[in-house]
Amino acid sequence: MDSRDDDFLRDFHRLIQRVNRMPEVETAPLTPLGERVRDHLSADPAQLPMVTEAVPPHRLVDLDLAVDAIGGTDAEVVGIRGGQHLQHEEFAGLLASPYARIQPGPVEYVTVATGPTTTRQTKSTAVHLFRFEGVPVAALQRAADPRAGRSEATLDVITATPEVAPRLLAEIRRLMNELSVVRGNVVSFARSEYGASGVGGMTFLERPTITADQVILPEGLLDRIRAHVVEIGDRADELRARGQHLKRGVLLYGPPGTGKTLTIRHLIHETPGTTVVLLQGAALGLIGEAASLARAMSPALVVLEDVDLVAADRGDFGLQPLLFEVLDALDGLDGDADVAFVLTTNRAEILEPALAARPGRVDLALEIPLPELSARQRLFQVYGSDLPFSAEALERAAERAEGVTASFAKEVIRRAVLRAVSDDRDVTDGDLATALDAMIDDTRGISRVLFGGEAAADAAGPHGVTSSIRFGADY
Repeated sequence: MDSRDDDFLRDFHRLIQRVNRMPEVETAPLTPLGERVRDHLSADPAQLPMVTEAVPPHRLVDLDLAVDAIGGTDAEVVGIRGGQHLQHEEFAGLLASPYARIQPGPVEYVTVATGPTTTRQTKSTAVHLFRFEGVPVAALQRAADPRAGRSEATLDVITATPEVAPRLLAEIRRLMNELSVVRGNVVSFARSEYGASGVGGMTFLERPTITADQVILPEGLLDRIRAHVVEIGDRADELRARGQHLKRGVLLYGPPGTGKTLTIRHLIHETPGTTVVLLQGAALGLIGEAASLARAMSPALVVLEDVDLVAADRGDFGLQPLLFEVLDALDGLDGDADVAFVLTTNRAEILEPALAARPGRVDLALEIPLPELSARQRLFQVYGSDLPFSAEALERAAERAEGVTASFAKEVIRRAVLRAVSDDRDVTDGDLATALDAMIDDTRGISRVLFGGEAAADAAGPHGVTSSIRFGADY
């Protein structure tokens, strides 16, 4: 044992002595904030039980709306003043302390999105003083703060009538769902940047405007998809009355660029008022949160893009936790929940069979194939309709573009226009032919991966990880 050990032991001994001399929490005097709460409750808050409700961070604004609705116009909201260490103190420590004079102060707010273009000033640290069922209640509302060790938003409730607290929290949960800013919107999740497993942020997206005539698929295929996703929801009440389940899953598979994402955008367009949760990439690990939100916001649509990246055959890399989370989410909802799961993949053959085929998880699997001639003709007509191409030129382009993806036609048209713009002139049939020649000749590298159909699928390798299609792209 050296001198450093001696110093440590002395410091540790002093710490133990100080802890032993600290007064019990029950005997600590009320802070000025505690006195204000005592006056409202007509009871010593330090002697009352506290109930805490944890709320996902992306639902803080829903909590704020619910508590405001319950408190009404007679409620009083006060902030807290007393130093930065307050973020690390629990409600009990803010109400009674032998050291800090924690006082009522200004309410702290944070700006939170409530839609693609709207926000709300939401209370991030505030004490609500109100009555519920005629009983005085004090509730501390806090936003999540991972730096202070709080991964979730919280509501700490104190009342002199403890049996009121569970009923209050049940009403808050109900109002959070009823008043939710998420309801009827399109949102996406991002993982927490602090390494936690929960949601780090939620983004509101504009609902796309994609009509049926913009989705070029084989005859009857879009109708089958719409019937399973849209029409079941339209007849939800009738199906429930006949004892039929509403939860459903659709798997769309096929090479990159064949129209899976565009189909999803059309489904979102066709379901106004439905809550949509989009998960991609690393955010697929948040399927549990997405399913929970979808259940609360029903009717809802949950989109899992490129699900093969997490649901690949477990035999290749061992057990995959994200795979089990996806399976649990698909199995966990009640059958009468009006929630549709739509999954996309470039490589259906590597998906776990239980996910790809078992009824109750995915009950409809449809291939979005490479476009045949008639589909290619429609694609070139759609993307070239506002440009001065002749019908013959578009027809020739469709005939020559055999074995390519649906996104190929759009890219050919774009390159033809770029060629004309660079020469400061109108686009011509010759520009279309030149652009088509260049793309057909480009049979190697990333261009072939993105637009080349079967070659693209081969280039993806055994696990199809080359997909770069994001929500917002046409294909």
